[in-house]
Amino acid sequence: MTTAPERTVDRKLGLPQATALILGTIIGVGIFNLPYSLSGIGPISILAMALTTVGALALALMFAVLSRRVPADGGPYAYARSAFGNTVGFANAWSYWITAWAGNAAIVTGWVFYVEHFINQDGKTAWSIVIALVGLWIPALINLTGVQNMGAVQLWTTVIKFIPLVIMSTAGLFFISTANYTPANLSGDSDWTAIGSAMAICLFSYLGVECAAVAAAKVRDPARNVPKATVLGTLGAAVVYLLSMIAVFGIVPATTLAGDKASYSVAANLMAGGGTWAGDLTALAVIVSGFGALNGWTMICAEMPLAAAKDGVFPAVFGKVSRRGVPTAGILSSTILGSLAMVVSYMGASGATVFNTLVLMTGITAAIPYAFSALAQLKWRVQDRRAGNGARFARDSTIALLSLIFSILFVWYSRNTGQEHWYVVWGPFLMAGGAFLLGVPVYLSVRNRMTAPPPVPAYE
Repeated sequence: MTTAPERTVDRKLGLPQATALILGTIIGVGIFNLPYSLSGIGPISILAMALTTVGALALALMFAVLSRRVPADGGPYAYARSAFGNTVGFANAWSYWITAWAGNAAIVTGWVFYVEHFINQDGKTAWSIVIALVGLWIPALINLTGVQNMGAVQLWTTVIKFIPLVIMSTAGLFFISTANYTPANLSGDSDWTAIGSAMAICLFSYLGVECAAVAAAKVRDPARNVPKATVLGTLGAAVVYLLSMIAVFGIVPATTLAGDKASYSVAANLMAGGGTWAGDLTALAVIVSGFGALNGWTMICAEMPLAAAKDGVFPAVFGKVSRRGVPTAGILSSTILGSLAMVVSYMGASGATVFNTLVLMTGITAAIPYAFSALAQLKWRVQDRRAGNGARFARDSTIALLSLIFSILFVWYSRNTGQEHWYVVWGPFLMAGGAFLLGVPVYLSVRNRMTAPPPVPAYE
């Protein structure tokens, strides 16, 4: 084993692979599970997705600018640390790490919905957990074999996952019945409350806009390729997201969406005029999609701790890499924690409640580093202007402010609304708080070994 600072970084991800990483991590199973998860809120969720898309594009543009200025691996962690010091940097690294492994738990839970289209159709919890564990650990094993294998899997799974989304985003629009859009709000809450609750869930579908920045150490020519991959990947996901959501809600009545977890399979069968073959093919494509997302996020799970460990902000064990150039400790620990989060979430709940709780938890922990990245951008651009460099100040500041507002709103609305028990309603906050507490002893153990953040380069 060698430590990260002693090795030569093997940059195997070009622009196509980096863009595939963005698309592959953004488009997992979140979009394919959204109609089922949002069926209790209703078609008004389409407006929530549109507003979430605005926020996601703002984040993508912000990270594109930040990654040119600070092309360091770690992404949001690196920006927060450079702007506000090691303590804030640790909090953001820990928060984002929670997002990564808890996000994998959410992805695999949604992935199980489509696997159970073929097996364990009665949804027995014990077998659902077994299937989920298989979905978590195979990508971990692929990542352990090296970045090149991970990149190849990511590229091909991204190609396959686009097929059902493109079909639904084009042909699906011709099968819409406008009657399915009314009533728009089924939640029983006000329209704005319903939109806010739906946006908190929709955010999960866009997690990953920052992944190329996080994995900058693995990308060739990061100052050029990371910004391009970030914008291209997010735009590609946004188009198919919005159009396919419009199609599914317009094809399938809300009552039917609430009763079947594999929403896109149901819509595909209705488009095909009956039978199950179209839904089966869609389910297979979604299974591949989820596998690709788990593959990409498993790498991200290890990249953030690796970057932090190189700065002394995380324990040194996370900075060690194998002979294949992969951070073994980060991959294994993240997969173990993701497995535990998945199992805990299945206790006393099932279906959409499990998925939504994990989704909302990752929304909370992702919004924190997103918000600090926005604050870093605002701080630096104000300093730039005072120093006489006001180029693109209005554009960058507006995008950063919009990103900050969206981040705060995502935290505010990250509750399991409509649930009977308070611990289910506040479950996302309780799980996120518990995960944060685990970081306290870690911070105390490393705070005296942290190196000073490097100076921030001038704005170009």
